[in-house]
Amino acid sequence: MVRVLGVIPARGGSKGIPRKNLVPLAGKPLLYYTVLAARGSGRLTRTVLSTEDPEVQAVGRSLGVEAPFTRPAELASDHASSQSVAKHALLFAEHQESSRYDAVCLLQPTCPLRQAVDIDNAIGMLEESSADAVVSLVQVEEPHPFKMMIVDAGRIRPLFPDKWGETLRRQELPPTFHLNGAVYCVRRGVLLDGNSLWGRETLAYIMPVERSLNIDRPIDLRMAELTLTG
Repeated sequence: MVRVLGVIPARGGSKGIPRKNLVPLAGKPLLYYTVLAARGSGRLTRTVLSTEDPEVQAVGRSLGVEAPFTRPAELASDHASSQSVAKHALLFAEHQESSRYDAVCLLQPTCPLRQAVDIDNAIGMLEESSADAVVSLVQVEEPHPFKMMIVDAGRIRPLFPDKWGETLRRQELPPTFHLNGAVYCVRRGVLLDGNSLWGRETLAYIMPVERSLNIDRPIDLRMAELTLTG
């Protein structure tokens, strides 16, 4: 694999935290940390910022990332998919350069603790395999999914009734993982032809919990601040 395009999707709007991608975190805008990780990567050929917002564009450029286009309004709504945003950025870059990329690496700004090594490791896994994509995960600690409940008309029901038991022992439960949102690396054909960030065969890049925080709520910002400042 020779050419990998990094795409940082950063809308101007957000529901949980207003102007989330620009909100201060340890004295820097949230966007800064993903730009820093991308700039430190040795495997990304080029990185572009995808946004519809002029202020986000300006801040991104001041941080050292390219913002060569304005994302169309239809790709900046709450319903726009990540793969459509990645496809738009890829096709723009390829048209601009008159050349093709081998893969795209989507890097969400809401994962400020992700490091350049995580990007490079995920790309390396994709390069050294025949997989369609590599996606970052983090192991679930507690509660394990087998211990989770739903509430139906006020009554407790196990989420997985066939797995539930009041004496579930942590040591006997199978390891489970969830998406942490930090890295999505996908081959060009899978993204363009399959309209997917996954494909039929997707490898897991397991990240440690201390680098897997995804900013969604104000409390997540406080936790990230504590991690960054000690």
